[in-house]
Amino acid sequence: MDARKESEPAPMKNRTTAERTSEREIVVTRTFNGPARIVFEAWTKPELFKRWWVPKSTGMTLLSCEMDVRVGGGYRLVFRHEASTMAFFGKYNEVTPCSRLVWTNEESDGGPITTVTFEEKGGKTLLVMHELYPSKEALDANAGAELGMPETFAQLDELLVILGASPVLS
Repeated sequence: MDARKESEPAPMKNRTTAERTSEREIVVTRTFNGPARIVFEAWTKPELFKRWWVPKSTGMTLLSCEMDVRVGGGYRLVFRHEASTMAFFGKYNEVTPCSRLVWTNEESDGGPITTVTFEEKGGKTLLVMHELYPSKEALDANAGAELGMPETFAQLDELLVILGASPVLS
C-alpha cells in the first residue's frame, strides 16, 4: 500500500521522450501536471531548480546554483560527483516568462544551445527541450545526458505536486 497520505496528491505518471531529430539535435518532451507559470518557476528559481535537476541515481550533488534569468544574464551550476566537482555555465539569450527559455552552455567548445518551451493546455504544460550541438561529434560526446532526463523530469513532477499545494509562489 502507498504510504502517501490520502489528502496528499500523487504525481501523475507522465512519459518523457528523448530523440535525436538530426545528427546535431536532441529533443526531449514531457507533459507536466501543472500550469506553465509554476513549471517555468521551477526552471528559473534557483531554490526550486536545485530540488529536481540532478537525477538522484547518479550520486551527484548540485552544490551551487546561480541564475540571473534575463536576456544577457547568466547561470552557473556546480556539481560534485564522488571527489570531484564540475561547473556548467552560460548565458540566457531569450527569456519569455512562462513560455520560452534559450541559453548557451559555455563550459566547453561542444556545448549546445538549449531551448525550452512551455505550452499550457487545460492546466497542464507541454515542455519541449531542444539541445542543438555545434557538431555530430559534440552530440555523441554528450549523448548520455538525455538518458537521465526521464528521472530528472519525474523529480520535477514530484516537486510540482508539492508546489501545487501552495496557493501562491512568491
